[in-house]
Amino acid sequence: MHDSAPLARLGGFLATGLADVTSDPAALDSAGWWAVVSGFEGRLVCARFSDVRPAPPPPAAARGRWHGPDPAAWTSSLDRAAYLAGVRRVREHIAAGDVYQINLCRVLSAPLPTAHPDIDALTALLARSHPAAYGGTVRLPAHGVAIATASPELFLRRRGRTVESGPIKGTGRSAADLLAKDYTENVMIVDLVRNDLGRVCVPGSVTVPGLCVVESYPGLVHLVSTVRGELAPGAGWPALMAAAFPPGSVSGAPKSSALRVIDALETVPRGPYCGAVGWVDADRGVGELAVGIRTFWIDRTAGAAPVLRFGTGAGITWDSDPAGEWAETELKASRLVGVASTGGPRGREGERGRSHHGADLAGR
Repeated sequence: MHDSAPLARLGGFLATGLADVTSDPAALDSAGWWAVVSGFEGRLVCARFSDVRPAPPPPAAARGRWHGPDPAAWTSSLDRAAYLAGVRRVREHIAAGDVYQINLCRVLSAPLPTAHPDIDALTALLARSHPAAYGGTVRLPAHGVAIATASPELFLRRRGRTVESGPIKGTGRSAADLLAKDYTENVMIVDLVRNDLGRVCVPGSVTVPGLCVVESYPGLVHLVSTVRGELAPGAGWPALMAAAFPPGSVSGAPKSSALRVIDALETVPRGPYCGAVGWVDADRGVGELAVGIRTFWIDRTAGAAPVLRFGTGAGITWDSDPAGEWAETELKASRLVGVASTGGPRGREGERGRSHHGADLAGR
């Protein structure tokens, strides 16, 4: 398959034969199999494919087609000093009663060495070195979408009228690293997600089957909870997306206030990062959207070399230590940025918050 042909590789399926593209979420309740990408700022792309078949991750041979950026070329939208200042500013908002928690993020960027990078080849690398429940590719060249994700986090799963979310809050190298702050933060976001789903679910149907479960991933652990409900009569994907987006775990609480603070403190749009990436089978009434974390995307500007971008962030509460939160953003990024830069993890991981080559990632 040509490395610029539209495709989606999600949920164990390979979808080709692009048939339709729309920004109307009502399409997800119509017919067909759809790939879905929603940017954090709200740009929604729904792509219907005509040829959908079960498929494993990209073959091992595809890994050789990825040519990543120079590991030293990464820059950050917020350097260390700016990020620490941002954490302190969030704590001031918390002290003033504006918010309880905010996810403060930064976007890493590096130019790619080839004019025609194959994003599905990067997915092949991620599948080998950083397997994830919601990993995959969405490639829509005519619509500016080129995404490789290794997301571990469920945003929304729908099976008929049953909906479920799996917010992640709390990160450490091991379970012993998790702090009281991590558990408190997770419970705050669970309450937010319960409220979001409660807006479109049958009253009394929203439950929390799992709270603060420790799950292990390559190089780190997370606290994961599960929130479930039954959609109210007449509510479909448009109402569900309107109620739950953007995901609570990557915005903050209260969500409306958190979004205003994020807009003031973050210097670039998040784009696909912290949005939603996934698939919907409208014929069967099922679908899974992941939170767009652990996600790379290619940004193309006319006349310029393509740029690879990757977002990383941390949840800030009153108990947050600014240096510790910066280190968490480094921990989340180091392994994956190393994979994308070099074609695979090299060497032993260093100290907390350090990259593979022993220096702050994009801390310049």
